[in-house]
Amino acid sequence: MSEHTLAAEPTHSVWDRSLPPRLNIVPEDQVHFHCLDASGGQVQKDMTATEFQSIDRTRIHALTGPVWIDGAEPGDVLQIDVLFTQHSGWGWTSVIEGLGFLKERFHEPYLFHWHLDGLETRSLFPAVVPVRPFLGVMGVAPPVDGSFRTRPPGTFGGNMDVRELCAGSTLYLPVYNRGALFSCGDGHAAQGDGEVCINGIECPLDVTLAFHLHKQQPLSGPLVESSESVASDASCDSWIVVESATDAVSAARAATHRMIDLLSSRWGMSDVHAYLLCSVALKLRLSQVVNEPMYTVSAAISKQILPGAVLFPAG
Repeated sequence: MSEHTLAAEPTHSVWDRSLPPRLNIVPEDQVHFHCLDASGGQVQKDMTATEFQSIDRTRIHALTGPVWIDGAEPGDVLQIDVLFTQHSGWGWTSVIEGLGFLKERFHEPYLFHWHLDGLETRSLFPAVVPVRPFLGVMGVAPPVDGSFRTRPPGTFGGNMDVRELCAGSTLYLPVYNRGALFSCGDGHAAQGDGEVCINGIECPLDVTLAFHLHKQQPLSGPLVESSESVASDASCDSWIVVESATDAVSAARAATHRMIDLLSSRWGMSDVHAYLLCSVALKLRLSQVVNEPMYTVSAAISKQILPGAVLFPAG
């Protein structure tokens, strides 16, 4: 196992499998990523809402990567362990005309600056907001040629905004291209389900990720293994299936189908028993409702309900 460091710049703000890798690693390696905030470093601590309106939005997400994982091939599963996250003590949240879940109600531009004090922020009095940093975007190169903006997530991962992907969690992604070509960014210090105003607490983020490869394993989309030690809500210590679609109901239905498939293919349940279990124990959550045209739903089953279950048995 080797350790590597990858500076944030030069960043990229599109998915494109023809982008040359900035770093080549082998499975089991760790990479320390330096990630700019979602604006690509354009937002500063003293910026006004008027100044914010003039930033270059083609730079949004400003991803660090791509990283080539030696030996990765289409049909494999890339495992990404989130080992460590560190914010820089500040962040921002905005209201942008024409964007957000309630864009008809909130359309005046607004920019709010947060001071992050370790594991909390008291910037929005009287609220005390827990700080739990995670990357809003983690993904591999998609399976088709072309250059695609980063806002819509997909089966390759991308802009999922799943807040359970903080330190201690694991993300599994299907590999579509040789080398996988992994990129990440869009650091958040905190985010509510849905990310309703268009942002979480956007912030620069340093993260350490470890990469593992599972050869020729079926996986149709992102899967998260969250950690009880870092989660503070009902989805802690869970298996989480992530699905995105152009409407939330379709995404929820697809996530439920995938959870049933996971329960039956990995842990031996019959389809109908898996369906019954989902009906009594599945937690369906809106991870994001603002990355138009896609909505993202997370479907979680607590590990307490599946004691001893592992996704990829050793050996």
